Amino acid sequence: MTQTTYSPGDATSVQDSVGPVKGIAGWLVRWPQQLARLLPDHRPLLLFFIGLLVALTLPLIVVPLKTWQQGIVALVMIGLGWGIVQIEQRQRQAVASEYLHLLLVWLSIVTTLRYFYYRTVYTLNLDGWLNGFFSLLLYAAEIYAIGTLVLAYFQTLKLRQRQSVDISEIAADQLPKVDVYIPTYNEDVEIVRKTALAALAIEYPGDKKQVYILDDGRAAKYRTRRGRLHQLCEELGCTLLTRDTNEHAKAGNINTALTRTRGDLILILDCDHIPTQEILQRTVGFFLDPKVSLVQTPHWFYNPDPFERNLLTEGRVPVGNELFYKVLQKGNDFWNAAFFCGSAAVIRRDHLLEVGGIATETVTEDCHTSLRLHSLGYKSVYYDKIMVAGLAPEKFSAYVGQQVRWARGMAQILRLENPLFNRKLNLSLSQRLCYLSATSHFFFGFPRLMYAIAPVLYLLFGINLVRGLGVETVVYAVPHIVLALNANYITYKTVRYSFWNEIFEYAMAFQDGLVTFLALLNPKLGKFNVTDKGMSITERSFDWESARISVLMTALLLLSLFAVPFRLLLQPETAEAVFINGFWSVFNLLLLLAALIVALEQPQLRRTHRLQRQLQVILRGGQQTWQGQTLDISESGARIRLASWPNLADRAELVIHGDSARQVKLTADVIRVDPVSDREVVVSVDFAELTQAQQDALVLVLYSDVETWYSQARTIIDRPLASLRFILTAVQRAFRSPQPAQRMTVHKQVSAAAHLYYGGQFHTGLATAINSRQLQLQLDGLTPEALDVVQKSNLPLGVVVNQTVDAADATRLVAQLVDVQTVSKSDPVSPRLQLTLAFPKPLDSRQGNVIQHLIETLE
Repeated sequence: MTQTTYSPGDATSVQDSVGPVKGIAGWLVRWPQQLARLLPDHRPLLLFFIGLLVALTLPLIVVPLKTWQQGIVALVMIGLGWGIVQIEQRQRQAVASEYLHLLLVWLSIVTTLRYFYYRTVYTLNLDGWLNGFFSLLLYAAEIYAIGTLVLAYFQTLKLRQRQSVDISEIAADQLPKVDVYIPTYNEDVEIVRKTALAALAIEYPGDKKQVYILDDGRAAKYRTRRGRLHQLCEELGCTLLTRDTNEHAKAGNINTALTRTRGDLILILDCDHIPTQEILQRTVGFFLDPKVSLVQTPHWFYNPDPFERNLLTEGRVPVGNELFYKVLQKGNDFWNAAFFCGSAAVIRRDHLLEVGGIATETVTEDCHTSLRLHSLGYKSVYYDKIMVAGLAPEKFSAYVGQQVRWARGMAQILRLENPLFNRKLNLSLSQRLCYLSATSHFFFGFPRLMYAIAPVLYLLFGINLVRGLGVETVVYAVPHIVLALNANYITYKTVRYSFWNEIFEYAMAFQDGLVTFLALLNPKLGKFNVTDKGMSITERSFDWESARISVLMTALLLLSLFAVPFRLLLQPETAEAVFINGFWSVFNLLLLLAALIVALEQPQLRRTHRLQRQLQVILRGGQQTWQGQTLDISESGARIRLASWPNLADRAELVIHGDSARQVKLTADVIRVDPVSDREVVVSVDFAELTQAQQDALVLVLYSDVETWYSQARTIIDRPLASLRFILTAVQRAFRSPQPAQRMTVHKQVSAAAHLYYGGQFHTGLATAINSRQLQLQLDGLTPEALDVVQKSNLPLGVVVNQTVDAADATRLVAQLVDVQTVSKSDPVSPRLQLTLAFPKPLDSRQGNVIQHLIETLE
């Protein structure tokens, strides 16, 4: 067994290194494991590997080869990459994947630097100022992309997997005091209420926890809202803190609260981030190490973001933030560079005050604050367990606004702090590289636009950005691209599918490129903007404002493709370059079309967002009960799988259990019953007439009493070709018109004696089905003439229902005829008829309880 030392809370796969790894993978993994035994810490081992591989790499970069020879090298390198990926997919041990990933990273860097050397020496086109200008722009874009790739490789050399530190044995009076901050500005009070409820329900000693709502909505237009927040705090038992100004937005709001509260630790939650009840139990233990300043947990969103909703991915594609929270933050954590993300984090108060509170110089105050904490030598922890459920921006414009703010803030940090070279920052080299990667990430807009415009410039205007573009360039470029995809595949395969990153970057390229450029010129430009949450989209529309540059680029790409045959006809000697640029344009066009579809807002079909939670449910109808499990559930309804067909009316009583002890009892309307098999059915229900207490209890069951959110671990891995096919079908999906499931009329099947009374006459029949609004009767002996009189009169009918004809406690009701169907024509003069009778709503106050009692007692 590999002997390795770990810090508290670290579970860096000791068990994963146990047991033999066979075959080629065994050879590739075994010798690094032998070296690992000699080193108590992985960091020196990784640095040793890096140095060794760099030394081996240098001769491989600059060796000149003929085109056919480089083609053979390209095939060999691509084959090696494919083979290593195939070997890695068969491994069950994390240590094997780590070393195979390291090998692929080395191969990728070799091919990338070889391509870069070739591009630098042979393909820069400096013939004329126009060619030279755009050629250097493309070259700069590629330098950025290569730098970003290498930094990402460094970040993900080792992913730290932590286990929480148990605090169950610590006496309650020895635990640190925790203040829960919920900053808010203009969000709906009901959104704040859900977060406050869950914060109050967090499992932690009551005298050690205090919940504060920090309201920054001081403008006159928010005065009524602040009054409602005050009532909310009085009702629930939390404290409302306000201030006289809105200086420095969210950062200033938190800093003001720091001067007015006295907790040892602070749990910060965005007002739409509903915490689970175990969040403090899982995070407070890390602070037993006095050097720990920050514990960050993942942000997770229970509603689809615009990419999910507008591309109709239906959960089949990882969302945008999974790469960051499932991979990059774990890699940062290994280098003690995991940073604060604004919410779902616990911070040590004393350390925060030591750096002057939350940073206010940039609009990404969270990352900036972490930089200062790390610069003082303090530690951060990233604990990868989803313990908040938040709201993603619903509209594409709101999503763009959020991303632009992050882009501006990161560029501001890069400009103001210069984390790589700033000597005033007491950071390790690894921390500097991680912060450089984070702060430079949002500059992707410039290279993405250059990649889109490069083939257009050549095909439409004859501007040649790559001298001698042809097969030779391809055999250098393709292994660089493919090996990079292979290396990233090992770490990203469950969190970022092939080609989806390009769609995201194309959708954001113009806005992102503009704000990062301006932030570098003047880091004081821009202000903190609150991201709109909880919006409803009722009809399909296209966001022209956010997508105008993408529309323009799409038009230019289409024009460039029309120019291909003319280029081939007029300049046949440039066929290689024309075909390569044409293929490049087609690829860009496909991704841009998908990016445009993201701006095509799809209407929301549901009133509230469904959660894919499997909760135990007890369903009661009449004198019977059934046990089932939810397939999905929301704050307004659920789909429940039952193992047997229930004889239900259109209303039932439910008891829904959380993952531990919480439960909620409520009434639901049964709107559909769909068979799954001969016995199993799915019952769809709408929750009816919920009281405030029931709504609150339901919120705690849905969002607080959660052991593991279903998105904690994604098991389906990336299949590049399948991913590409799914993208190609995006247009078809986007323009279909899905409709919400139609309600069914659900009746309880019964068999009871009944009398129909009208016009002084009684007709004896049989009650066969009933619900809260209807009763179905079968009658014999009703002549067509008599039926015609009943139908035309539209008068109320008297109905007497009882289990036996002679029962003394017969139930008397008033109903109206709504439908007549012939059941049997055995007697042509007086056939058996089925009458559907409706109970008039104006009479509900008088006979509603009577009908409900009848539903419960009839069999």
